[in-house]
Amino acid sequence: MTTAQVTEETTAEELRALAEQAGRDLEDASALEILQWAAAAFGPRFCVTSSMEDAVVAHLASRALPGVDVVFLDTGYHFEETIGTRDAVDAVMDVNVITLTPRQTVAEQDAEHGPRLYERDPDLCCALRKLAPLQDGLTAYSAWATGLRRDESPTRANTPVVGWDEKRRKVKVSPIARWTQDDVDAYVAEYGVLTNPLLMDGYASVGCAPCTRRVAAGEDARAGRWAGRAKTECGLHG
Repeated sequence: MTTAQVTEETTAEELRALAEQAGRDLEDASALEILQWAAAAFGPRFCVTSSMEDAVVAHLASRALPGVDVVFLDTGYHFEETIGTRDAVDAVMDVNVITLTPRQTVAEQDAEHGPRLYERDPDLCCALRKLAPLQDGLTAYSAWATGLRRDESPTRANTPVVGWDEKRRKVKVSPIARWTQDDVDAYVAEYGVLTNPLLMDGYASVGCAPCTRRVAAGEDARAGRWAGRAKTECGLHG
């Protein structure tokens, strides 16, 4: 199957085979080349997801596919700086920002599950406010891109540049998987890419405000997420 054949009718088995082959073929490709492959393969059935920690992958994708959909999950618990970054990205970049929201407001969730669910059952909170809306929001796409990097944490060390997302039955593209933080910083500086102001205030990874803290010197970038718990991922990528 050639990439030009990827349509709404393309089966999951065909997509999986395409992802596995691309993962091998593109391992040493540049981030832009990986995204150019995705743009050619999927066209409008491809989107970028962004936590608005920075807009590096969105910017790269806009070079490969101008007007690309950039999907943002508004959990209701974000820092004001994160919402501001989303609005700025929408205003100045050649992308189409799509904001997904959970099926319940925070107040509705509190009424059903009790307040501060993120403290008592963070996995359930993530499932309700991240996983479910993303599952709904990705329905129209065959492939999605993330900003995962192998150097971020041990749980991400084997991230393929193109892989198969079994949970959602879609192709998952991680174009900067092989990048380091220095690579990200260099790209931001070269292109003047928008970044979340919290990255200049001690935060190395930005998630929901109640579950994110600043990191100390020597800690990995994910140490500030769900600090004091065994939890290291929200479930979107694992």
